[in-house]
Amino acid sequence: MNIEEFFQLSAGKWFSHRTSQHLAFNQSENGKSDIIIETLAVDHPEVIKLCQQYEINPSSASCGTKITWNGTMEKDQAKHSGSTVLVSIPDADNQAQGKLLREIVDTEKTPVAGRYKIDSDGALILTTEDETMSSEERLWFASPNLRMRVNVFKSFGGFSITSFTSEIRMGGFPPAEKVSEAANSISN
Repeated sequence: MNIEEFFQLSAGKWFSHRTSQHLAFNQSENGKSDIIIETLAVDHPEVIKLCQQYEINPSSASCGTKITWNGTMEKDQAKHSGSTVLVSIPDADNQAQGKLLREIVDTEKTPVAGRYKIDSDGALILTTEDETMSSEERLWFASPNLRMRVNVFKSFGGFSITSFTSEIRMGGFPPAEKVSEAANSISN
């Protein structure tokens, strides 16, 4: 599997349930969200704009995706909603890994590209690090309509959060041949 196929298989509407553990406070928290994932063509204006924001030639992009979410966290019951755009820039010598650009909403922050890697079992591993934090996330398909995520977020001030998320596809299925290929690769 490559990054383009992973994003294509992720397209659709998902119900997400996340459990987070705040290690410093020994507290856990649950959250639920509806997520819509859309693939974007490499010539889509949002993909081009994001590449320009990171000062990367848009012709280097292999794919883009837009993620929109709307959910609540257990403790505050406040609505959490938003969206972001992701763009992959594969390494020239290894297409299974590269930079992952993420839309920056805070204009005062300098954009920091994360890294992605597709491992041997088809899981997507995302890492991001800047001067204040580091994050590693692993995403994989348990089946074509069930996606899992684990994340470790560390603040350099000593604050850490781990989370596990399960996502169930609610609609907007990827093309049938992609689902069939994914089912075959997951069962092997």
